[in-house]
Amino acid sequence: MNRLTGFAAVALATALLATVPASAQETTFTFGGYVKFDAIATDFHNGTVANTSVLRDIHFPGAIPVGGENNTFATLDYHAKESRFNLGTRTALSNGKSVRSFFELDFLLAGQGDERVSNSYNPRLRHAFFEYDKWLLGQTWSTFMILDLVEDLDFAGTAEGIVFVRQPQVRFTHGNFQFSVETSETTLTPWQGSGRQDSGNALSPDLVGRYNLAGEWGHASAAGIVRRLNHEFEDGDDVIQNETTTGFGLSVGGLVNVFERDDVRFQATAGSGLGRYLALNFINGAQILDDETLDATPSFNGFVGIRHWWNDQWRSNANYSLFVADNDPDISTGGVNKSAWSASVNLIYSPVPTLDFGVEIMHAERELENGTSGSFGRFQFSGKYTFSFSSES
Repeated sequence: MNRLTGFAAVALATALLATVPASAQETTFTFGGYVKFDAIATDFHNGTVANTSVLRDIHFPGAIPVGGENNTFATLDYHAKESRFNLGTRTALSNGKSVRSFFELDFLLAGQGDERVSNSYNPRLRHAFFEYDKWLLGQTWSTFMILDLVEDLDFAGTAEGIVFVRQPQVRFTHGNFQFSVETSETTLTPWQGSGRQDSGNALSPDLVGRYNLAGEWGHASAAGIVRRLNHEFEDGDDVIQNETTTGFGLSVGGLVNVFERDDVRFQATAGSGLGRYLALNFINGAQILDDETLDATPSFNGFVGIRHWWNDQWRSNANYSLFVADNDPDISTGGVNKSAWSASVNLIYSPVPTLDFGVEIMHAERELENGTSGSFGRFQFSGKYTFSFSSES
């Protein structure tokens, strides 16, 4: 019965495709992604790390253990969670324009799964958006994020120095200019605490403007953001109240070609109340004060990376990134994050363009406002196969 049901489904699908109007059959599609294997050996110098910690899979500055005894805690991890697949479509419309869609999944940061038997992990949504004319609607990289990232084997790479956010948005592009209205989510530090409190009930979206410039020398972008940080709480009479403050920031970055094939990639971001937009939410957007008002936290971060091609098959990358928060010592506790930095260098071999094999070493450090710190050293081997298929080919 199952086999007959399967045949019936195929027959029905074939019949439906045969009835699709010719104008709707002008859709082309691409299917792509990559399969990636990572072997990661890490020495943590100031504390232990749980088996389920994201730090075992990728560099995550806010998870670096601090304050422990200066005894090495060594781990060796293997995973294929970064592997991903995507589907894109493009349809020519009768009005002479086209609509494009893109959908992508991977398996990093999966909420379920373990290494005991099957190493099964849930897929997660990365991108889901469509573009029509000058408009983009859906979930993808924030317009505030400049995508000229370094080529690290580690997925997060120069995590301290980047803007890194994927989220739902509406974006308008006109020439070199882009403007977007994006989802609003505030992360707050509790009064006299160092944890995290989410406040996702803001009525004001995050507003982003960006300018892109390109030439034979490379390309660069400048992006600005204005956002309202929101805090909802109950007062002494059990009445829900709201407090807000303004966050803002400016980011510049790009890629500059040097010599014959090499390039330098860079980014610098400064502002106040940026919180979750920077360094994988290394700090929160604001501190809750004793009267329930908010104080936005200023910060600066950035990175620089150099890529050098030894020949057509061998290349190397050397990268450095930094994050510094300007916490107010009169209101913040010593347990909040103050700074982080990392440096890495790698060697990558590509026998053909779709295959990469590489080794990388990384050192990273994290420091709290009270001076407590922690660090790790990491060696990573990666193998990656990238694939792509287009119905036009």
